[in-house]
Amino acid sequence: MIDLAFDKMGGLIPAIVQDHASGDVLMLAYMNAEAFKATLETGEATFFSRSRQQLWVKGKTSGHLQRVKSVHIDCDRDAILVRVDQIGGAACHTGHRSCFYRRVEDQSLKVEGQPVFDPKEVYKK
Repeated sequence: MIDLAFDKMGGLIPAIVQDHASGDVLMLAYMNAEAFKATLETGEATFFSRSRQQLWVKGKTSGHLQRVKSVHIDCDRDAILVRVDQIGGAACHTGHRSCFYRRVEDQSLKVEGQPVFDPKEVYKK
């Protein structure tokens, strides 16, 4: 196994997800050793949910999977960059392409772009 510094943040390492074709930053999530191993073995971006305290495959519910193209580790071995092919066009559970769809402007948040899908339909909530 690749030696990553999971001990620095209580067993988790931040994972930045980037679209391999456009370079857009899609999201930030966390991986533990098990999620990192699953990502490498399956080729599908797998993370550790801090709220649910379990692994989750990105897009398993919505169908908006992230197929891994490459994985990069920073110099301190405590951050991961996952370059993906974003299936379905959206990475964010709100339906937006990127989780970073809000820009700070004049001390407020401005929404950029339109959702790609309706989360109420996809998640049936």
